[in-house]
Amino acid sequence: MRPHRNLVRSYAQDLRLFGSPMSKVGLVLMLGTLLVLPTVVRDDFWLSVLIYSGITAIGAIGLNLLTGYTGQISLGHAFFIGAGAYAAAVLGGDLGLPLPLWLLGSAAVGAVLGGLIGPFALRLRGHYLAIVTLGLIFIGEHLWRNLRTVTGGNNGTSVGAQATIGPVDLGSLRLAGEVYSRNQGYFWLVWGLVAVIALLARNLVRTRPGRALRAVRDHDQAAEVIGVRAGRYKIGAFMVSSAIAAMAGALFGSYQQHVSPDDWTLLLSIQYIAIIIVGGLGTIFGSVLGAVFVGALPALIDEYSSAIPGVSTEAGGDGFISVFALNQAIFGLLIVLFLVFEPRGLAGIWVRVKAYFKAWPFSY
Repeated sequence: MRPHRNLVRSYAQDLRLFGSPMSKVGLVLMLGTLLVLPTVVRDDFWLSVLIYSGITAIGAIGLNLLTGYTGQISLGHAFFIGAGAYAAAVLGGDLGLPLPLWLLGSAAVGAVLGGLIGPFALRLRGHYLAIVTLGLIFIGEHLWRNLRTVTGGNNGTSVGAQATIGPVDLGSLRLAGEVYSRNQGYFWLVWGLVAVIALLARNLVRTRPGRALRAVRDHDQAAEVIGVRAGRYKIGAFMVSSAIAAMAGALFGSYQQHVSPDDWTLLLSIQYIAIIIVGGLGTIFGSVLGAVFVGALPALIDEYSSAIPGVSTEAGGDGFISVFALNQAIFGLLIVLFLVFEPRGLAGIWVRVKAYFKAWPFSY
């Protein structure tokens, strides 16, 4: 018996990257905004906030592929981000490789490390896997502080990886006689990579491997019964997630130009967990939303902490809470609030709003 053509059409629409003409219009508007925004917003502070948010979005997409789509809880995301930053320092700084090579090389380092950690996911799940990945933070802290020839030890190391593609230097961009600042060039670089990685991740989760990842997340034993090789997909998810995290770390190091072991702490991993929960587990769009919403908070709090009552901006200050402790409290509060009141995150809110207007005036 042949399926009804409407069902076939509906399934085909679900497989489309852009399900409606409005989605294509929205994409064009979004790309136009990304191209024009740095020429309108020239303030270095706000551009830097957007750049850090974009870098965080890349790392969040990687973690969401692992946790949101595959169901593998990881608290060691900061370890892979740090590894990518130090890889960029060696490949782009010491060896002087151009942007495409040091960026892909950092991703390869992350993929290898993820492949070494991935086999632990075959025997562990849930809280047990989270504890194992938590150990990566402390292993990484020991490595970053003692591999002085690579990391510079406690004082950190400079990252000389330049954003150059052939003759084009995005750190000092010249187009049509106009000179653009370093922040403007990095904005286009980072958010261009966000668009590319989000597109690739979106394609991945729509294909057979993406459906296999969700089957493993929902019930890995049942997935094995229907022919899904759960072990291969778990290790593959760790490798892809770690590679994307390392790319985020490489961009972070290149933009900041100096990194230290204090950058890759447990708080960073918790921040990424908060981002994918607030943005929406199992959604690529939610990863970007969460990064913009949560990832910008530390920079904004640090910038305007003097105007927040009770916040101490320096050691021994008059406030009852430090900026660092305030960031921790906010991340924890956001995780609790969204898990209790909005488990689907900002992406779920967006879906409901879109459905409301799509059904209007018959929505209720």
